[in-house]
Amino acid sequence: MFDTLSDRLAATFKSLRGKGRLSPEDIDATAREIRIALLEADVALPVVRAFIAKVKERAAGAEVSQALNPAQQVIKIVNEELIGILGGETRVLRFAKQPPTVIMLAGLQGAGKTTLAGKLGLWLKGQGHTPLLVACDLQRPNAVTQLSVVADRAGVSVYAPEPGNGVGDPVKVAEDSIEYAKTKQHDVVIVDTAGRLGIDEELMKQAADIRDAVSPDEVLFVVDAMIGQDAVNTAEAFRDGVGFDGVVLSKLDGDARGGAALSIAHVTGKQIMFASNGEKLDEFDAFHPDRMASRILDMGDLLTLIEQAEKTFSQAEAEKMASKLASNKGKDFTLDDFLAQMEQVRKMGSISKLLGMLPGMGQIKDQINNIDEKDVDRTAAIIKSMTPGERQDPVIINGSRRARIARGSGVEVSAVKNLVERFFDARKMMSKMAQGGGMPGMPGIPGMGGGPGRTKKKTKQAKGKQRSGNPMKRKAEEQAALARREDAANGLPAGGQDKSFELPDEFKKFMG
Repeated sequence: MFDTLSDRLAATFKSLRGKGRLSPEDIDATAREIRIALLEADVALPVVRAFIAKVKERAAGAEVSQALNPAQQVIKIVNEELIGILGGETRVLRFAKQPPTVIMLAGLQGAGKTTLAGKLGLWLKGQGHTPLLVACDLQRPNAVTQLSVVADRAGVSVYAPEPGNGVGDPVKVAEDSIEYAKTKQHDVVIVDTAGRLGIDEELMKQAADIRDAVSPDEVLFVVDAMIGQDAVNTAEAFRDGVGFDGVVLSKLDGDARGGAALSIAHVTGKQIMFASNGEKLDEFDAFHPDRMASRILDMGDLLTLIEQAEKTFSQAEAEKMASKLASNKGKDFTLDDFLAQMEQVRKMGSISKLLGMLPGMGQIKDQINNIDEKDVDRTAAIIKSMTPGERQDPVIINGSRRARIARGSGVEVSAVKNLVERFFDARKMMSKMAQGGGMPGMPGIPGMGGGPGRTKKKTKQAKGKQRSGNPMKRKAEEQAALARREDAANGLPAGGQDKSFELPDEFKKFMG
């Protein structure tokens, strides 16, 4: 979503690099480019004006003029101000002292409230809670059925006493759900309310009545991140008509320009609490302003990547794999282990999304977007077409075995050969790293393998002094040697004669 904005900002900062100091003209030009980038990203005009004013004020101050690297200081200022307009610190859910905690979802029709109810339910379940989804959208066709299906996929309970499709009283359903939750020991109630195609009095009255009936601990306004400037107008209308405590951005994985995300927290004064960035129920998480700002500026999001890895990989399994790689030169690490690791990485999400969280990946964005996710499935199919013995010891895989494996997995024989070769190379590299050698093939760099004492090369015997084949150069060398002998005879150190010293022509050219 923020690709265009990231590209524009990267180009702007690139022009600053290499400058020892920034003139007022440089700061004005940079501010102008940032303003254009934000406006093109569909950020609300009042937000752009406030943002640019703060950046210019800080950039003209001492923190930039006295910095060793002014360009980096400007990037730091932009990053901090981006975090500010995105809401500052991460806002967490407030839970009731006496369960159940009631969370009400509000927003326009099509914003993704029903799907988001399931995502939030699954997320809370992962936090150790027992959520209950309540179907209070009784107008939209099949909204109750959709919520029931989503709840079943998320593995959480649903309260849907009315069939919907225009039948039933949503306020009474909301009221009854609280007693039902207490009876069934649910500590969180998520109320899915009806939306409209636009703001109207009926929508606001129904939402306000449900709010008054259940007294929610949190009212979350769900907004489609792809609707641009209108998101701010809708948010202001809901804030004034119903009131809400936090914002949830849905469809953050779309290709719109993302101005809503950068505008809504600043304009409404309510922070973005959650973000939905995919169609799957697990593609949902808490919104961290600092991490989002870091992604926009192509600094990566390593904290989220680490958190996803911690959820997927077990500590015991990781230690087991590390010990296999560290012992017996990594030969205990088999294709079965390789497949298990690959499947664990796949559980973390798409490869392109994972790579996108690494710093600097914006420079190879096109290559990342063109990654074929099915390559992982093809690799798994090849390994699963092997016998247990072949997975344990891939060395035994000869031509006839490769042909059989290729037929079983539906690939070319060359694909099987390439996989086995890549496995050996990867095992060798990972084994070297596990033993503390760092990356192979990088001699002399601490922590990257091949450092002092690791590779002992034979010292070549020094050859005798060679005479230059260039007559002019040879004559100069002979004159220098004669001068050194004269100095030694007069008791002077080499080159210590009392005459003005001049650099050779080659050094003069080098020094300019």
